Amino acid sequence: MTNALSWYVAAFVDGLVQAGVTEAVISPGSRSTPLAMAMAAHSGLHFSMHIDERSAAFFALGMVKAKQRPVALVCTSGTAAANYLPAIVEAYYSRVPLVVLTADRPHELRDVGAPQAIDQLHLYGRYAKWFVDLALPEETDPMLSYARTMAARAAAIAAGAPAGPVHVNVPLREPLVPTIDEAVWEKVRTVAETPQIMSGRATLPAEHVAALYEQLAAAKRGLIVCGALDQPGFAEAVTELARTLDFPILADPLSQLRAGAHDKTYVIDSYDAILKDEAVASRLVPDVVLRFGAMPVSKPLFLWLKQHRSIRQIVVDDGGWRDPTLEAACFVRSDETVLCRQLLDIARPKQKESAWSTTWREMNDIARTVLRQHLPADEWFEGKVFTELAELLPAGATLFVGNSMPIRDADTFLFATDKPLRVLANRGANGIDGVVSSALGASLAASPLVLVIGDLSFYHDLNGLLAAKMHGLQATIVLMNNNGGGIFSFLPQARHEGPFETLFGTPTDLTFAHAVEMYGGRYAVPHTWGEFRHHVAESLNTGGLSVIEVRTSRTENVQMHRFLWERVSQEIAKFLEQKGTEEPWN
Repeated sequence: MTNALSWYVAAFVDGLVQAGVTEAVISPGSRSTPLAMAMAAHSGLHFSMHIDERSAAFFALGMVKAKQRPVALVCTSGTAAANYLPAIVEAYYSRVPLVVLTADRPHELRDVGAPQAIDQLHLYGRYAKWFVDLALPEETDPMLSYARTMAARAAAIAAGAPAGPVHVNVPLREPLVPTIDEAVWEKVRTVAETPQIMSGRATLPAEHVAALYEQLAAAKRGLIVCGALDQPGFAEAVTELARTLDFPILADPLSQLRAGAHDKTYVIDSYDAILKDEAVASRLVPDVVLRFGAMPVSKPLFLWLKQHRSIRQIVVDDGGWRDPTLEAACFVRSDETVLCRQLLDIARPKQKESAWSTTWREMNDIARTVLRQHLPADEWFEGKVFTELAELLPAGATLFVGNSMPIRDADTFLFATDKPLRVLANRGANGIDGVVSSALGASLAASPLVLVIGDLSFYHDLNGLLAAKMHGLQATIVLMNNNGGGIFSFLPQARHEGPFETLFGTPTDLTFAHAVEMYGGRYAVPHTWGEFRHHVAESLNTGGLSVIEVRTSRTENVQMHRFLWERVSQEIAKFLEQKGTEEPWN
């Protein structure tokens, strides 16, 4: 049995590594002992220990976002595996390739009242791209080849488009302590070779590319809309395509188009503020929209696309179906960067810029100027955190943004810059859970990293801070503390003053300093923007964990947002009025 266990788990782990999985996040447990020990002994794999499985899964998810390679996630049997579910849901919707390995009781101990045994078959339902309940360990050559093949298959399926989590359930009998030495590795590598899995990037046939280009070239009023998409080479390709087609790009902060050295002439970063005025938005309806990536954060943009059914929406998606508007006229199954290059190969550049694209860029300049000019100089305002961080972050930094209000403020106030910055968030299921853990996982590969997060989301994942202490991570957390759920103050629920605070505002009146200190972090509460800049700069130049708390008022925050949006709408309306009643692009 010892040979069977040792050789079998070694073949599986070596197969993972040979298939490109070189990072693992492991939680302690007895049934998972063979997997954990084999991973710890493999010279080609780096592992991180994480005590809490729920936090561990989000930590691994953040690692994958930063590294853009599959990561293995290992836990023992029972409810430990159930704690992975929230992160697996997020991984499924945000297309993150996790290889989830859950140790399990052998078949004879299932459904008989054995301790720490639950039904783990298809535990994650449709949120796992693929599920396999492995055979029990055997030392025969065919079974060692099987173990290695299942590992390679799991990694390939997780990374294949659209990427996502896979679940490998690993039943194991006692005794659980393997013997892992050089002889074991030599044995499993002699017996079986990891299958080589070749995959390519999806492309359209030339005739389909030509037909698509003719649709785009015929449009008088075209737009490109880019949601969350983190793909090497895409920014350069899509901005070149925008210039060639003379299509403005409405660029979500997670599109990676707002920051970097690529041409940003056609990048529109203030479209959310522009489209909040329905009268203005109704004058800006395009003929065609070419959409890449997930649906952007902006609700005004979503409603605008949904309400104007005359817009021909063309959605480019390599294997998925991302159209919450339910109004897409065409789906293009292709790698996004490849498609841009294919279109550029046959495109005929426009001879001059149209009034349509010029008007969008002029409106964007107006909106950005208004927002900048009317940001409060001294008072605390949550949106201003992003304009400050854009200046303070060094080139190459990563900004991780929490859900609820922070991501929406990033959409409005994180303006285009030539400085290379990467913006990440958990926008698959849009939850506030696990954000601290995801950001710290990303910090392993993305440094320096700054997380902007709300107080309820921070509280929800406080135990995630242990990873910073255990692994000596460097991260700066900007904690936006408005003592409750700030986003609800913008929603219709806020009109019901009686139950609002209890049901939606949910103030906690917590002081987080002691919790941060418990995990070895530094804590600061600046009282001026000057102090804020000082603390951020100090944190970026110092190792370890720093939490900088910005205390704001939910009421004042709503008032300032609405004031800024109203000023933008007024200036854009005035600008369009000066253009005349006839739209200049007709």
